Amino acid sequence: MVTYDQFLKEILIDEATLQKRVSELGAEISRDYAGTDNLLLICILKGGVMFLTDLMRRLTVPHEIDFLAVSSYGKGARESTGNVRIDMDLTAQVIGKHVLIVEDIIDSGHTLRFVMDVLLARKPASLKLCTLLDKPARRTIDIPIDYTGFQIEDKFVFGYGLDLDEKFRNLPFVGVVDLDKLNGLPV
Repeated sequence: MVTYDQFLKEILIDEATLQKRVSELGAEISRDYAGTDNLLLICILKGGVMFLTDLMRRLTVPHEIDFLAVSSYGKGARESTGNVRIDMDLTAQVIGKHVLIVEDIIDSGHTLRFVMDVLLARKPASLKLCTLLDKPARRTIDIPIDYTGFQIEDKFVFGYGLDLDEKFRNLPFVGVVDLDKLNGLPV
């Protein structure tokens, strides 16, 4: 049986640190959207689900949620192909709503630029971005990030919603993949 510790080099962000920062983001977002009753959180699937779930429990403002699935990584790929497509569109209307995109990680910026352009065309009242992890060293497209959980170095990470070939999203921490071990074991 394959276990996460076979691939774990180090725990980058432990559970307590993650939860503390998610609480801080929830308070900041609640302050910024106080008095708003048309906030729509759009979670980018699949990686953003754990972050969204924890974040929305900490919001004190009314909000709706919806989900958008986009692809830019092939199965087993470790880097974006740059070709982004919508695999599952929203069910909610965006027009006139204050939209907050909830994302797990931003590296190159290609996927988020595509998503933001699609959503802006749908005429929201406002559009902001909240990401758990930001990898600025990998950025090739400028993306305005309004709320950032953690800025991290260019490391291959998994856990807390981020997968390693679709596995280990359930981990309560963000870990760094040991690439030497990964290359030697089938996932």
